[in-house]
Amino acid sequence: MALVGATSASAESAAELRSASVVLVAGAPTVVPTPPTDPSAPTGPDPSVTVDLNGVNGTPSSSITVLLALTVLSVAPALLLMMTSFTKVFVVLALTRNALGTQSVPPNQVIAGLALFLSLFIMAPVLTEVNDVGLQPYLNGSQTFTQAVEVGQVPLRDFMLAQTREEDLALMTRAADLPNPENPESVSTLTLIPAFMLSELRSAFIIGFVVFVPFLVIDLVVSSSLMAMGMMMLPPTMIALPFKLLLFVLVDGWGLIVTALVGSYGSG
Repeated sequence: MALVGATSASAESAAELRSASVVLVAGAPTVVPTPPTDPSAPTGPDPSVTVDLNGVNGTPSSSITVLLALTVLSVAPALLLMMTSFTKVFVVLALTRNALGTQSVPPNQVIAGLALFLSLFIMAPVLTEVNDVGLQPYLNGSQTFTQAVEVGQVPLRDFMLAQTREEDLALMTRAADLPNPENPESVSTLTLIPAFMLSELRSAFIIGFVVFVPFLVIDLVVSSSLMAMGMMMLPPTMIALPFKLLLFVLVDGWGLIVTALVGSYGSG
């Protein structure tokens, strides 16, 4: 009888728990899932890129200044070769090295560096005038870019015209099938630049010939002496090189060559 009573009590307790659970579930709030929404495009700043060409007080903006600087740096080697004295100076120095018989002394880097600084020395008056009449007025906002180019190229044109032979200028004019210019100002810049380079190469070869002659005499004397002594197996260049170097140092060869190069341009 006691076991039956305990079982009945357990059944009643379980029934009460189930009824309490039903009440709790019934009293809980009903959660309804929300449907998904369509994705929207993100909002942010305007992705377009704008470049302001005008700076403050009519001066060019910094972006234009940087762009011009990069452009000048990219074409600087061509300008250095075509419109300055660099070509002539470099060719003369290279021919001098060949005349001495030292194929790698001084090295190309030294010759190029010396030619560069000699060219800057020769072109200093011209570059200063270009800076004064063209570059600085443009940076100050008193001239447009087109005006700066037109005014700034005048000193360079005057320099090239002073160093260009009439024969070379006539040659390039006929090659371009253009009428003869009435005055130097009417010569096209595209015609003047190659004519100037031809004249520079001609002058460089003339100076190179003058430099070669004394060293050629030394080579002939050394070769004749070796043949007279029956030492034909001994390379003449090896014997002649010390005499060439001695002669070049005694006459101050570098000073003579630099003086001739700078003097060939007059006052620039």
